Amino acid sequence: MNELMNEQRGADAAAYGTGEGGTADVAVVGGGVAGLAAALNLVRARRSVVVIDAARPRNAPAAHSHGYLTRDGASPLELVDLGRQEVRGYGGRIVEGTVEAVARLDDGRFRLTTRQGAVHLARRVLVATGLVDEYPDVPGLRERWGRDVVHCPYCFGWEHRDRALGVLGSGPGAARQALMWRQWSADVVLFQHTAPAPDEREGARLAALGITVVPGEVAAVEIGDDRVTGVRLASGEVHPRDAIVVGPRFVARHDLLDPLGVEAVEHPLGLGRYVKAEPTGATGVPGVWVAGNTLDLAAGVLQAAASGSTAAAAINADLTEDDAERAVLALAR
Repeated sequence: MNELMNEQRGADAAAYGTGEGGTADVAVVGGGVAGLAAALNLVRARRSVVVIDAARPRNAPAAHSHGYLTRDGASPLELVDLGRQEVRGYGGRIVEGTVEAVARLDDGRFRLTTRQGAVHLARRVLVATGLVDEYPDVPGLRERWGRDVVHCPYCFGWEHRDRALGVLGSGPGAARQALMWRQWSADVVLFQHTAPAPDEREGARLAALGITVVPGEVAAVEIGDDRVTGVRLASGEVHPRDAIVVGPRFVARHDLLDPLGVEAVEHPLGLGRYVKAEPTGATGVPGVWVAGNTLDLAAGVLQAAASGSTAAAAINADLTEDDAERAVLALAR
């Protein structure tokens, strides 16, 4: 039965698609959960879709994804693999490649060129390429990122509950971050590092919850036996810790969007830089949408997938309007 269903889906896609070298209804740049969720909903709407994925997911170092209803604890790579299977089951195309340029043609279509030399044409483009984490410049952080160097308590808090946690201060939100992580462990130390000293109110809250503030810059994260063992200050003093919490700056990958006139702006809460768009992902530039962390810097896996689905519905509605207008013009000829 499943084989027959997949055959029918493939036949539908062939009937409504364009085939190799043709123009897809939608090109999705980025094959994480946001891009795949969008692609799944679009192919189910009988749209021809090509997903172009560089296969470098941001959360690849993490062993598990958490907070994703019915998939809690699943590997991020497992989620992507399952998503690819579902999209392909409805006739969607997924190709590996790194898109280096997106250009609007005179007829309104988009031409996407990959580093590998491939060219894809599409009527609409959805960019779901995620973001880049800008870490504090401290040796040891990058090597342990996604394991015992973490940033999100909702993603990693349960796994590091009741452990000796060190919060690495790198901005004005460091004290709030330490207070948040206190929910998961009674042993939290705030290393001031480059963050401003807590003000009187923050200091009183930290002290009331038993959070120690250690002044001075951090020189390195100590690592031994494939795990974080502590924090070494510039003074040489070492504080044993089991895991490190950081507050990276998030920067949405917007290089492809800049030449199209899509605006990237600073986040109002100081989280970093994101692409300015409507909640549907519409950028204000006709034919161009964004989803996932490109749109929402704070989105987790579940929220990213939801934003892809939302964008898909908006894109399909836009294509429906375009199809109707084209049909009217065709009859008038």
